[in-house]
Amino acid sequence: MLPFFTGAIWLYVLWRFVWPLPCGLASRIGLALVLLLISQHHQITRRYFGSMASPEIPQAALVGLGWAFGAVLLLAMLLLLRDVIGGLVFLASPGAGRAVLGGGVLPQALGALAVALSAIGVWQAVRVPAVKTLEMTLPGLPQAFDGYRIAQLTDLHISRLLPKAWAAAVVARTNALAPDLTVITGDLQDGTPAARAADVLPLGALHARDGVLAIPGNHEYYADYQRWMAALRELGLRMLENQHVILRRGDAALAIAGITDRQAGAFGQPKPDLQAALAGIPPGTATILLDHRPGNAPQAAQAGVALQLSGHTHGGQILGAHLLTQWANDGYVSGLYTVDGMTLYVSNGTGLWNGLPIRLGRPSEITLIVLRAARR
Repeated sequence: MLPFFTGAIWLYVLWRFVWPLPCGLASRIGLALVLLLISQHHQITRRYFGSMASPEIPQAALVGLGWAFGAVLLLAMLLLLRDVIGGLVFLASPGAGRAVLGGGVLPQALGALAVALSAIGVWQAVRVPAVKTLEMTLPGLPQAFDGYRIAQLTDLHISRLLPKAWAAAVVARTNALAPDLTVITGDLQDGTPAARAADVLPLGALHARDGVLAIPGNHEYYADYQRWMAALRELGLRMLENQHVILRRGDAALAIAGITDRQAGAFGQPKPDLQAALAGIPPGTATILLDHRPGNAPQAAQAGVALQLSGHTHGGQILGAHLLTQWANDGYVSGLYTVDGMTLYVSNGTGLWNGLPIRLGRPSEITLIVLRAARR
């Protein structure tokens, strides 16, 4: 599917940008071939350098490819915006519409803008995220848990792009928050356990009063799921695969449940089972659900969950284009939602997949959630 999508982008850029350029045929053909290679770099790296999820090439090369591909993608988006605006103007004034849709210097200006925006977007993508702090009132939360601090990490995608040094900086910033609990809502890494053995080591330094809980995301299944689960547990992470834990403060209790990802079925692993994850939680216990994807929120609300923490969407990564991600995830893409009385929080993600390392207007985050008991 991806090659057809990126191929369509290349054809559009070829038609609306390369071909109208005021230069010789040889130059246009050369530029077209370069852009074709950039548009198909995912297929090239998958074939020769590991996998699409995790090409094993130097970080600098991944940054360069991300910048180049991002520039092509952003150029296509800017050209499309220009064409839509030009078409609307044409309906009102054909002459003015032709001016917008025609050549001139506007396409070159859009090309320069796309290159600059892509550079900014890559820098935003690979930097260590800032902390985003939220307070949430949780129905049924005992007073003993008022002020309880949960650090949420999600979509770390530790890889050759976001390697050990980046992971260590994220861990240090998270630990500095002194959370009562740290949770990771999926997509911890990309690549095989052998390839990422050193890069994920900093996760073992995460600490919180009640420990570190995590769930798998879809990317955990792409490279030896069972070995990854064992490796992550060895680092001290408690993986919740359709399970829950009960946290206590004296006689007061708070339940944290976690489910697997629906990608599990394609790899013969246990599919998400909300009923199993919640089974045995005492009635009336405030429950937080860790679910990598936000789309199951209505089912969680119906089951009595008070708060669902999710990721997966990366916040849409690019403002404007995030609407497509929102559509693909049942209307959920970033931030707080109320779903049938339940609170859903969708993090923008701490990292991102190396195949599109661009963030513009949708910043990455380390999330600190402070729980509040309802006032009586």
